[in-house]
Formats: sequence, structure tokens, C-alpha cells
Amino acid sequence: MVPELSVSDFVAVLNQTLEYAYPEVIVVGEVASFKINQNKFVFFDLKDADATVGCFLMLFNLRVPLEDGMKVKIRAVPKLTKFGKFSLTAQEIIPIGQGSIKKGLELLKEKLGKDGLLEESRKRPLPEAPQKIAVISSQAAAGYADFVKILDERWAGLELVVAQVAVQGFGAADQITKSLQYFNEQGGYDVIAIIRGGGSADDLAAFNDETLARAIASSKIPVITGIGHEVDESIADLVADIRASTPSNAAQMLSRDKKEVVKNNASALSRLVGIISERVDMKNEEIGQKVVEVKGKIDVEVDKLDVKMKHLRAVLESLNPEMVLKRGYAILQGEVKLENVVKITTFNEEISALIKEIKRRR
Repeated sequence: MVPELSVSDFVAVLNQTLEYAYPEVIVVGEVASFKINQNKFVFFDLKDADATVGCFLMLFNLRVPLEDGMKVKIRAVPKLTKFGKFSLTAQEIIPIGQGSIKKGLELLKEKLGKDGLLEESRKRPLPEAPQKIAVISSQAAAGYADFVKILDERWAGLELVVAQVAVQGFGAADQITKSLQYFNEQGGYDVIAIIRGGGSADDLAAFNDETLARAIASSKIPVITGIGHEVDESIADLVADIRASTPSNAAQMLSRDKKEVVKNNASALSRLVGIISERVDMKNEEIGQKVVEVKGKIDVEVDKLDVKMKHLRAVLESLNPEMVLKRGYAILQGEVKLENVVKITTFNEEISALIKEIKRRR
């Protein structure tokens, strides 16, 4: 027996069936009839050559700018509205194909540029020698392996804290954004590195997400991106404080080369030794000059003393009794009175004499 249902019951049963059979679908198509109502609601059609389906989402969930003609892949919930219209409520939208991705990139770049998020003046330099690095990447990816390898080769011992995330496809942008917010809330990191190796434009589309871009721009911790190859450009690169061309290049920017450091230290030490030697030589020369000057002064004083000594020696020699005797004088010893015997000393003789006469000199 076929059940008899009211319209509301029919819509409810059909939605229940859809929810059970297709809780979530991924649909690829081209955007058409794109519009925003009341600055809140987004409506567009998704079409291919043979069919069209209506799509809906809230404006705050639109994280990639859309335009008619863009090819996209959407993750959505199928639903029959109470007005009897079937539609897809979009949960996430990713542009696909080189042209659509480029168009979405240009539209988002223009939007973020108006908000000042692309200004170089707001970007910060990397810390000179970061020690604790927060890494957002897929640890299974080759880009991450290259990043870690280069870090270890250049400067082993850096502390890495890794948030394991998807780096492409649905959900990737959300995971990266939440990891970025977590590291900022936790704090204590010198820098945050967002790493992803090379891939097609579709593979890298997650890094053109507006919510992710704004999270990077508002990060309290400096952010460096190493996404894809040198020719690849993403919105994440444009808003990051520092953009590295590849994951390996990001590792080079974040680490010092121990060989270069040793070489530079040896060179600096050699220069320092040279400077010290030069200063020692200058001091020795100064000291030598002062020694010569002091020696000259001492020599002058010694010469003066020598002259004085010679003069004193001459005076002393002139006063030496022997010298007086040698010149023909004599020394009289004893009391000078008549009939007294006195001693007379000459240079060569000692004489005893009896005083017979004493006369006063006039």
C-alpha cells in the first residue's frame, strides 16, 4: 500500500532519505547566475552540458570569490526546500582548473588588497636565529621531508612542533587555519612555517582560502610559507610575513649554515688575533720608545752624577794628607814649646826634633 503523506511530511521524509543516502556529496560544475542577496545569502547554479542544480550558502562561509563561468568543486548537503525546490547547501567550494583558480586568486587578491593585507609595511622580518619553530604540514609529504632534512644538515637541534594537516582537498584550509590559531593561542614559538611541496594548481588551491589568508595576516607570530615551487603563487604566500620559494628554501631561511658559521667564526678569530697582535706591537713600540726616553734621561742624570763624583773625588784627593805631604809639606805633632820634642812627618820620613827656638810670624 502506498503511504499517503502531507506535503510537509513528504519533504521531511525525502530529506531524511537524502540525509541517510547522501549525507554529503561532492559535485563538480560551472558557476552560473551567481548573486548575493541582502549581503547575507549566496545563490548560484552549478551546471554542466546536460544539467543544472541550484546551490546556496551563507555569505560568511564563502571563502573563495566566485564569478559566473568559474569551474568549481563543491562539498555540499543535498536538500529539498519547503518550497519544493531541490538545492545543494554548499559547505566548501574549491575552484578547479588553471583558469578558474587564477580568476579566484585575482578576485581574492583584489579584495584583500583593499583591506591592506598585502602591504609590505605590515610584514615582519624573521627572527635572526629561531630556536622553536611551529610547523604546519603533512608529515607524509616530500616537501616536509626536504624541509626537515635541510634544517638538520644546516643547524641540527632546533625544536620543531608539528601540526599534522591535510595540505590539499576539502578540509585542508580549515585544518591549516585551526593549527595556525592553536599555535598563536599556545604561544612561545619564534616562527610558524606553513609547508607544502609542489603540485598542480588544483592541489595548491587550499592555500587560496580567504579565512586562511586572514588568519595568517592576523598571526601574532611571524609566518613563513614554503608552498609548491618557485613559480607557484598563492594567497597564503602573499599575506605571509616571508615567502620562501620552496620548503627547502624555507628551511634555509630559518637556519644558519653551521659550516658557514664555523668558517665565519674562524675568519673573525683570525682577524681578532691580527688586531690584538697589531695592538701588542704598537704597545711594545710605545713601551720601547718610553724606555729609550727614560734611559736617555737616566743617562743624562748619570753623567751629571759622574761629573759631581769626579769633582768630589778631586776635592777629597786635594784634602788627603798624603797628597799634602807629597807636595812637600810636613805634619808637626806635639806641644810646641821650648825644649819639647816634637814629631815631624814628611812624605818619606818621620823625624823627632828638639825645639830650641820659637819665633812669631809677622
